[in-house]
Amino acid sequence: MTALDFYRQPFGLTETGSYGFLFDALPDDITALVAVVQGLGIYDLFAGRFYGVSLTEQRRAEIHLRGVKEQLERLLLLSDKPLTHPRPPDQRLACRCRHFTLLLVAMLRHKGTPARARCGFATYFNAPRFEDHWVCEYWSADAARWVLVDPQLDAVWRERLTIDFDILDMPRDRFLTAGDAWLRCRSGEADPTQFGISFAGLYGPWFIAGSLVRELAALNKVELLPWDVWGAQPQPGAPLTDEQLALFDTVAALTHRLDANFEALRTLYENDERLRVPLVVFNALRNQPEGSSALELARSPDTGYNQGHDV
Repeated sequence: MTALDFYRQPFGLTETGSYGFLFDALPDDITALVAVVQGLGIYDLFAGRFYGVSLTEQRRAEIHLRGVKEQLERLLLLSDKPLTHPRPPDQRLACRCRHFTLLLVAMLRHKGTPARARCGFATYFNAPRFEDHWVCEYWSADAARWVLVDPQLDAVWRERLTIDFDILDMPRDRFLTAGDAWLRCRSGEADPTQFGISFAGLYGPWFIAGSLVRELAALNKVELLPWDVWGAQPQPGAPLTDEQLALFDTVAALTHRLDANFEALRTLYENDERLRVPLVVFNALRNQPEGSSALELARSPDTGYNQGHDV
């Protein structure tokens, strides 16, 4: 199976289940799909400041929904209008960057377009710092290349941040994948203390390494929450051992040239239990271990997840 074939197929968290009909009616072009996503989600931490919406604690808990199926179920409870129907902000799903990204990835895969979530760091939220962020990367058949898209940046965000680039074809220096951030810091080209979540005081090599583990999982189509923790992810502030540095060097090198290293990346993830997502992960925001049917599906050998992979 080629990388394009792999990322073309919905799996696990991007499967729609009985809600697939909602995606059948969606437009095909990326501009229209991004507009749909932006009309479905509202960034919870800025709901009041940017959109004048006060979210209840129950509504804020929507950020912990892992699968697109669960997101669609909740969206229908908020409004029974078609997904293409513009929603007022108070009827949108409480989201973070990962949720906007996952919805777009799922829509593109449903339409047969290869797409994947990229975990890393954006330069445009709080320059000169690199803030933790997720974006979508899809294969443009017309351009014959992978294109970065930030579906979170609607007109409100673009005005607030004075965005001066095309969010539908982002320059590669405005968003660094976790692997590229790791390699830059390891070479001395970048300062690791500039990478993380500045308002929370979370940054440094351990944080980049955690993002790198999440991106490896996402590139294997297991797109977990940005605060899910498992396996090889270091503890906050912990110094990294030589063994850990060597492991993360390997992962970063593979993700840096992703398509050329596709089979090696798949093999590493499948065979290393430090990296592969277990049935139970630790939700760092809720400070508790959690399992879900989505995680069980991601680990099930009967889902076709391993089809075409030589392991």
